Amino acid sequence: MILSPKAKASALTLHLGELSDHKDVLDHIEKTHGRLDHVINNGATSPHFGPAHEASPGAFDKTIEVNTRGPYFLATSAFKMLKENGGGSIVNVASIDGLQPAEFRVIYGMSKAALIAMTQGLAKEYSQHGVRVNALLPGFTDTKLASALKDNPAMDLYVKMNLAIKRMAQPEEMVGAVLYMASAEASYYTGQCMIVDGGAVI
Repeated sequence: MILSPKAKASALTLHLGELSDHKDVLDHIEKTHGRLDHVINNGATSPHFGPAHEASPGAFDKTIEVNTRGPYFLATSAFKMLKENGGGSIVNVASIDGLQPAEFRVIYGMSKAALIAMTQGLAKEYSQHGVRVNALLPGFTDTKLASALKDNPAMDLYVKMNLAIKRMAQPEEMVGAVLYMASAEASYYTGQCMIVDGGAVI
């Protein structure tokens, strides 16, 4: 994507778990810009890394709140504006954990599997209104969320044994996939999961 010199960006606070934040941000967009073309659901958390039976109810609830409940209500709340503008796209950032849940990340995998199901269901409902819904499924990516995994010595072995490209991804390597799913070039692409994982799922 090439931005013109006149392009502007603005930042607003949006806690995915706070539905009032969803409304405030959508109202601001409508008032300031008069339209909404794309929604990228890219929030995530994983407060519990360890045996499933040791997870607290609070860690479970927080994971579902941010990874599943928040994206669901943001996408469904934004749908009206997208539809009124003549269409648009929603891209949900899930994870390959939603396809192959990993040891010690069961709750995270569950939340991302739900996000994949949500993507497919909303695509069936919304695409007939010109709103396409797809999901990005990243693999092992160098983000703050993955810092606990990155610092684990066992991850070097995981990378060597499981990835075709023997390194973790950088966040910017996910950009092209998201831009494609949001672009006019993807006008016949909906309800799909685009895996960008260095060959972990083959």
